[in-house]
Formats: sequence, structure tokens, C-alpha cells
Amino acid sequence: MSEAILVIRGLRKAYASGTEALKSVDLDIRRGEIFALLGPNGAGKTTLINIVCGIVTPSGGTVLVDGKDHLTDYRHARTRIGLVPQELTTDAFESVLSTVSFSRGLFGKARDPAKIESLLKRLSLWDKRKSKMMELSGGMKRRVMIAKALSHEPDILFLDEPSAGVDVELRRDMWNMVRQLRSDGTTIILTTHYIEEAEEMADRVGVISRGELIAAEDKSVLMAKLGRKTLKLTLAEAMTAIPPELAEWNLAIEDDGHILCYIFDANADKTGVPSLLRRVSDLGIGFKDLSTHQSSLEDIFVGLVHEERTP
Repeated sequence: MSEAILVIRGLRKAYASGTEALKSVDLDIRRGEIFALLGPNGAGKTTLINIVCGIVTPSGGTVLVDGKDHLTDYRHARTRIGLVPQELTTDAFESVLSTVSFSRGLFGKARDPAKIESLLKRLSLWDKRKSKMMELSGGMKRRVMIAKALSHEPDILFLDEPSAGVDVELRRDMWNMVRQLRSDGTTIILTTHYIEEAEEMADRVGVISRGELIAAEDKSVLMAKLGRKTLKLTLAEAMTAIPPELAEWNLAIEDDGHILCYIFDANADKTGVPSLLRRVSDLGIGFKDLSTHQSSLEDIFVGLVHEERTP
């Protein structure tokens, strides 16, 4: 297992109104990984990012950036971290080249036109380097925000909802760039509503709900642990109650008794499916259709959040 480049312990944020945006979050981010943080709106994703990036002051807890406290050694933390926020905030009258070069200077980095040129070319911005920000499309502005965040060569890059409002082509380009950054050694933490992107891109996935981190696992482990297959039998006649002879399978009834559901582990030595079908047949329960569904990361996410919200 890689060492942690970011260590978060007991991180809390409460506002004067009494709202608890974060409730004692513990999280380690491994060096060189892509970590996807999933959660509904208002779950605390952006609050967590803003605290780590020094924009919001925590109510309690600690954040260590490569071993150093992000509050007492904030200059170290800020030079190591790049942030691409959700909002497109740029100086409208500045050129692309000036905007990105200025960002590099803000972090005390020496001028390096060759590095800026290479960065803009990687993001397909070199041809637009003389354009004013106000002349760019939303997608191009998003590219500039990424270039600004990378201008000082950070080790950790936060992408807060990077795909929001961008076109398919930019999204594809952006994820190709994220993969390249990771291969170069950059640690990437992203929040996204596009769960299929997290499933494709991330090494590990965290789920946050109402300020609490309710899961943080290697994606493959999370899928193996919680990703299940569902067998659905569409019955010939509606069923009002599950017969006691079927109790051992822990079945559920859906669609007003017309569908019988069985959730099983597809990787298990004995799934229980053949024996269930035999027992259903023995009991004379007729069914018109049979289908199976593999749980996706989205199913897992919805299930976890639902569990966390159920009293």
C-alpha cells in the first residue's frame, strides 16, 4: 500500500447557525492515486475540499499535507495543492497566457515560459493563449481553470465537479489528461455527480453523506463487498406473501407482488440460484420471465446513502 500524502483526522465544520457540514471525518489519500469522493448535494464534499485547500477554517481536527499541518505550515500546504473549483472565476479581460502565468507567480514559482507553453498545449489552449477570458466558451474556461491549478506544479490536484457543464469532447480530453497526470505521479482527488466516471477513473472511492464519510474503499473491494447481483422473477400470478418454504433465501416482493427478488453474491461458490429455482418449481409457483442485474457503483452509492439516512 502506498504511503499517505494527505492525512485527515477528526475533521469537523460547524457553522454559527448550528449546521454541521462535516462530522469528524477520517481519511487517508495515498500518494499517486485517483480518489473519487461521491455524495449528494450538500453532503460536505466541497466543504472538505475547501478546508484542505485553506479556503475554509475547520471547527476541529487536523489535516497533514505530506506530513505537515496545513494550518501551521500553510505555505507548504498551498504550494503542494492545486484546486479546480466548481465556479469559473477568472479575470475577464486577461489573456489566457497572462492568467496562467500569473497563477504560477502567485505561488512563488520562477517564470518558466516553456513549462507554461507545455501545459497550455496539453490542454489544447496554446492556440487560444492570446484570447481574453471573456471571449472563451465555458468549456475553454474550464480548461484554463485546470491550467491555473497546475501552473505551480502541485503534487495534489483537487477537481471539484470538473465535468459540470462541459461538453463530451472536453470531458474525454480532461480524463485523458487526469490519467496522464496520475502516471506522472500527481495525486488526484475528484468529486463528481457522474458516477460512471468515478467507476471508470478512480482507484478508490469514498461516499460522503450529511457530513459523514460512510465508505472509503478500493473500488474493486467496494464492488466485491457491496456489488451484488439481483435475480428477478416476474410471476405468473401476484404473490401477497413469501411462502415459509422460501424463507432461507431472504426474498423480497416488488411491483405489488408481481416480482420476486433475490440478491446474491455472483462470486460465491454457491449462489443459491439453482436451489431457489428448484424450490419455486416444486411449490408450483409459475413465472413468466427471469432476469439478473449486476450492481453498479451507482447502485452501491444509492444503497449506502439510503442506509445512512434510515433511522
